Amino acid sequence: MPISTSPETDVHGDRIKRYRPTARVLHWLTVLLLVMQFPIGLYMVYRGPGQNVWDVVTNTLYAGHKSIGVVVLVLAVTRLVYRLSVGAPAPAQTLPAWQALVSQLNHWSLYALLLIVPSLGYLAINYFPALVIVGPIALPAIVAPDRAMYARVIDWHGIGAGILAMLIALHVAAVLYHRLIRRDEVLARMLPGSTS
Repeated sequence: MPISTSPETDVHGDRIKRYRPTARVLHWLTVLLLVMQFPIGLYMVYRGPGQNVWDVVTNTLYAGHKSIGVVVLVLAVTRLVYRLSVGAPAPAQTLPAWQALVSQLNHWSLYALLLIVPSLGYLAINYFPALVIVGPIALPAIVAPDRAMYARVIDWHGIGAGILAMLIALHVAAVLYHRLIRRDEVLARMLPGSTS
């Protein structure tokens, strides 16, 4: 599928094939939410189950984590539908074949986990149950309460979040490598602010 490009060139004089503006906005919104979500999740677990502190702060952390999780799931579905319908630029010309393959595997694994991890979180709060976000606002129930299943699913959610964090770290390390060492166009393809 055709992908819009900008007239900018990289250090080698090759034209940079950028992601479309919509793809870039969805990407950076996801980044912003995950930057909030991981520390909120860790701190709420530290305060709640870890320190047995169940107060307004802990409840607010849980409410925020659930709310952001729902938004991340909606964004992930939107991104996947957009990616499958619109496509993406071909791998950067500077990437060796093995790096392009690893990049593709990492990208699709990230898509999968951005769907799986919040889905497991939602399933877990159904089993607990803890569907209330704030005041009278609650998420819809999809299964009957079951504390044994909650314990399993919340563990899977945590494991999935850990794997997601590792894949994100790999993704960021690759971006920094291309930006600081290779000095090629890989990061420029996803940077906001350019026209395409």
